[in-house]
Amino acid sequence: MSYSVTFTPDNVTITVKEGTDLLTAATKAGISIKSTCGGEGTCGRCRVKVVKGNTNNSTKNYGNLSEELRNAGFVLACKTFVEDNLVIEVPAESRLDEHQVLLDKKNSGLLKESDLDLLKDYPLNPICRKYYLELDPPTLNENTSDFERLQANLQKKYNLSNLTIDLMELQELADNLRSGGWKVTVTIVNCGDKNEVVRVEPGYSKNPCYGLAVDIGTTTVVVSLVDTEKGCSIDRMGSYNKQARYGDDVIARMIYASDHGVKELQSAVIDTINDLINKILRKNRLKPEDIAVMTTAGNTTMAHLFLGLDPKYIRLEPYIPTASKFPIVKAGHLGLNINHNAPVYSFPAIASYVGGDIVSGSLSVGINNKEELTLLIDIGTNGEIVFGNKDWLISCACSAGPAFEGGGISCGTRAMKGAIERVQIDPDTLQVKVSTIGREKAIGICGSGLIDCISEMHKAGIIDRSGQFIKVDAPSIRETSSDKELVVVTTDKSAIEKDIVITENDVKNLIRSKGAVFAGVRSLLKTMQMELEMIDKILIAGGFGNYLNVAKAIQIGLLPDLPLEKFEFVGNTSLKGAELALLSKEALRKVDDIGKMMTYLELSAGNLFMDEFMSAIFLPHTDLSLFPSLAE
Repeated sequence: MSYSVTFTPDNVTITVKEGTDLLTAATKAGISIKSTCGGEGTCGRCRVKVVKGNTNNSTKNYGNLSEELRNAGFVLACKTFVEDNLVIEVPAESRLDEHQVLLDKKNSGLLKESDLDLLKDYPLNPICRKYYLELDPPTLNENTSDFERLQANLQKKYNLSNLTIDLMELQELADNLRSGGWKVTVTIVNCGDKNEVVRVEPGYSKNPCYGLAVDIGTTTVVVSLVDTEKGCSIDRMGSYNKQARYGDDVIARMIYASDHGVKELQSAVIDTINDLINKILRKNRLKPEDIAVMTTAGNTTMAHLFLGLDPKYIRLEPYIPTASKFPIVKAGHLGLNINHNAPVYSFPAIASYVGGDIVSGSLSVGINNKEELTLLIDIGTNGEIVFGNKDWLISCACSAGPAFEGGGISCGTRAMKGAIERVQIDPDTLQVKVSTIGREKAIGICGSGLIDCISEMHKAGIIDRSGQFIKVDAPSIRETSSDKELVVVTTDKSAIEKDIVITENDVKNLIRSKGAVFAGVRSLLKTMQMELEMIDKILIAGGFGNYLNVAKAIQIGLLPDLPLEKFEFVGNTSLKGAELALLSKEALRKVDDIGKMMTYLELSAGNLFMDEFMSAIFLPHTDLSLFPSLAE
């Protein structure tokens, strides 16, 4: 039996079979709902309100859904099943909205040395070019086949050898040569040992040769349209990764893949990328066949899911991925909405939790070419870190969890319009002032705002060094039946029709997350028998760094206590590396060298990381000598 489900305020109605959970129904309706736990019923983020109709939620698995919310008609979408015609209200705080994605506009346009230092090492020599040919037509006496004729002319005029062509393009070759009067424009991609004919256009084509660089993040996917011949980023667009409905972090998604198969997760990320591609194509008046090549960078799990590889053994000791180097595949095989012959290159991984995104990032910032000792930190769910210089590199991944991206936090959100990015607390009155991204009404607190919260709460004496509330005698602080909390924004000033708060449990989760990052840094340094003071430069990668207040991050013990001039925000280095790979064959060839010189430190082996972590889960640290600038 089937029933109708109407989702408000979208007013979208779909028909689903009896027994379908509301999370799945919402997905089918095109409505993306948060599900930090991947549909296990434990996070409470997918709460929706049953306005009309009967549901089956006999499991009584309410996650952290309060009794007050249950009495108001709220249920967990993942554990509530259709058994009637329904009207379901999806509140703003339960929705996955579009991100305020860091697009690094200062580095778009013509790439110069001031934009990317790597250009002095990797000249503009793109992997994709167009070549114009005027061929002599065949005769009874000169009857070479069409493809051999094309090969011979490309060799003679442009010194191109070792050519290959896809069967589908070969099927169209004869007509294209003749309809163009033996004058053609040939698009060729070289991202390996072969020169691959991707497209043959009749006559002379004035259009540039385009490629796409894609950063496949656990949280966010960003696509860059690149004019490979001019070395120009034409456009960049980003959005949340639709895989988020299966869990906020890679562990949750690996578990989902183990239980339900990889296909859904692969489809979700391909859909995300295609949505962005379609927007870019429409905006720039291009056709899918105009995109001749794609490079992608993502962590090891994201690369597996993108290619449809089973990631389940990544999370099981001894933590082995299916592959660390990935085959170059055709876009058509993956269902990507670009030229079906376009080669898709995925950056290789180092290990289970240090992936192609950090290899791409290392390439883009040139850490492998620097004399100075450089620390590259990508503060995300995995907390990937690289340390070293041109002589050696060592890397690790510390499981920071999704807290800095809003996951597992009562009123946490990702960086999007309305997210609280700055917080100030008056130490005398304990009044809270905030600023939001886009100056919109507040919808929640993103990572940079959460760091501000902890720093300001500690400085104001609201919490002690362990994160426990010690001051509760102010209007902005209250104690509930289950926790203590600071009201950051009151209901009348929020966009979600309720108070935005940070709880004692939230604070402790964030302290554990920051402790993991700092412990990862210390573990790398101790392995190399080095001290914090020996770091010459700290590069902070990712969208998170765009909003981060470094001084506040030092105050809570997230980042080392070093002079501020040693810190530099480098933006989305994963995307930049993917762009650079499109623009330089030399850079692409260097990728394997970076992988070979990078030693991976497995933090789960031995006690080093755990000892450092236990010392780091205080504000700022148990060893205050590591933070001399904070000494009173």
